[in-house]
Amino acid sequence: MAHVSKGAAGEVLAARFLRDAGYDVLAGNYRCRFGEIDIIAADDEYIVFVEVKSREEDAYYLPREAVTADKQRRIIRTALLYMSKTNDPRQMRFDVIEVVTPKGEPLKALDIHHIENAFGG
Repeated sequence: MAHVSKGAAGEVLAARFLRDAGYDVLAGNYRCRFGEIDIIAADDEYIVFVEVKSREEDAYYLPREAVTADKQRRIIRTALLYMSKTNDPRQMRFDVIEVVTPKGEPLKALDIHHIENAFGG
């Protein structure tokens, strides 16, 4: 089996989680000059910009702790550019999805925690 990075595996698991929760996944790994957004999803009310953080179960800190203030600013700027190109009337929301996996098994989720409104713009 080919090697799958922890980050890419977490994004796949998070996208599946969002679809199962009723979201439409609009884009993955959206990139522009300001940065990257892991997942852009939507429901009836919001366009949701999702930062996915994956860690193995024995990690010393929570995945959400890696979403620094600088990272949040880059995500917000990227989201604003995305919204300026789409003319979507829905409100923006910034979420974090934490994916915890067993050691050495990045495609198997032990826990997925969706933090809505994790930070604001």
